[in-house]
Amino acid sequence: MRLFIALLLLSSLNAFSQASMPISPQEKYAATITSKDLSSHLYVLASDSLEGRETGKPGQQKAASYIARQFQQMGLPAVNGNSYFQKISFIKESWQGISLDINGERMRHLWDYYAYPSTNIGRKSIDIDQIVFIGYGIETDKYSDYKGVDVKDKAVLIYAGEPVSKKGISQITGSKDLSEWSTDWRKKIKLAKEKGVSTVFIIDTDYKNNAAEARKIILNSSLKLGAGEQPENNYVNNLFITSKLAKIIMGDAYKQVIKARNKMQKKGKSRSVNLPVQIRLKQPKSKQQIQGENVLGYIEGSDEVLKDELVVITAHYDHLGKRGSDIYNGADDNASGSSTVLEIAEAFTLAAEEGKGAKRSILVMLVSGEEKGLLGSEYYVKNPIFPLEQTIANINIDMVGRVDEKHKDNPNYIYVIGSDRLSTELHQINETVNQEMVGLELDYTYNAEDDPNRYYYRSDHYNF
Repeated sequence: MRLFIALLLLSSLNAFSQASMPISPQEKYAATITSKDLSSHLYVLASDSLEGRETGKPGQQKAASYIARQFQQMGLPAVNGNSYFQKISFIKESWQGISLDINGERMRHLWDYYAYPSTNIGRKSIDIDQIVFIGYGIETDKYSDYKGVDVKDKAVLIYAGEPVSKKGISQITGSKDLSEWSTDWRKKIKLAKEKGVSTVFIIDTDYKNNAAEARKIILNSSLKLGAGEQPENNYVNNLFITSKLAKIIMGDAYKQVIKARNKMQKKGKSRSVNLPVQIRLKQPKSKQQIQGENVLGYIEGSDEVLKDELVVITAHYDHLGKRGSDIYNGADDNASGSSTVLEIAEAFTLAAEEGKGAKRSILVMLVSGEEKGLLGSEYYVKNPIFPLEQTIANINIDMVGRVDEKHKDNPNYIYVIGSDRLSTELHQINETVNQEMVGLELDYTYNAEDDPNRYYYRSDHYNF
């Protein structure tokens, strides 16, 4: 499938200075983009030696070095200090066999309970013979579940949310508006750590819905930016459990706990209950810090005023890597787009060298981490090399290496997505230039608001 976000390039930026030539500058420099040169880049990037270019793996780093060499050979300046690279730190955290036994019975993760690797430290095994029920795990000037309760090195059982009366009045806010204790559960596990608690069991009264969302996160192999949430410094280990599982933990003290909870909701007065129980909890965890790179090439604009404005041209160069001995080469996704961006950069560079360059400056950026959740582009917009307020457009090229069944009789087409989402002017420029100079079939199928594929939201342009 061909997917080209935003607009056609060399002729739609209104960028080249005018000159009297047999052919236009746009045609001249566009002609330097050839199938031979595209194939040359593609066969390197999609070769077995790069092992599928998975972010953080040697193949991805080889690809980054290859791209940087191309920029260097074009004569593009290094724009991030003395480097073409924008280094990115990623983290990957996952459970390696989490288990919970209560009174000798094995509970099922994501069925009876769930826990996020990102908010827990890895632990081999702990045994718990008593849990202290302390209400909601909240401490404020008006209400406290910790007052007069010894929780040092103990496990505690709390409810999600905050105590609310039958009339819907929160004991924390004094109104029907809920406090941060309901909207930010991390406040509770952060406070519990400060109090010296060993483990927090949180009763999730909307378990079915919340567990469905948690499953997506916990089982997702995606990386996250940075060093993660660093639970060793911020949080106590924690699990969300069903009301049914909570009742098992309460045992004979169930009615006592419910009575205490009702008093909290009605009068805003907390009371703890000690719960004897036999629990064995194992939370072995894998944690990997991974390095990736965006690769940046800069072409300064020719106009003294407009050169402060920036057009960013992107494509992701990472792919899925290896699965066992199988290599996912990613020729289409997205060595094709990466090769295209390299050729576009070369054309703009040649134009600039011959005094016909783009009026606006151009940042050509090959990003990593796309397959892990659009992370490379996310990192750039959070840590831009050039001010975002001067960035007028992002043109993203993703998967231009195939002809699909729909267009088998006419390969001169491209899918355009997003050209009219933020700027009708951009859309019209695209249409006009294509009609006058290029003559591709512009297919807007995937630009539809109700397109079930939702490609508009699934490629690197979206972070811009």
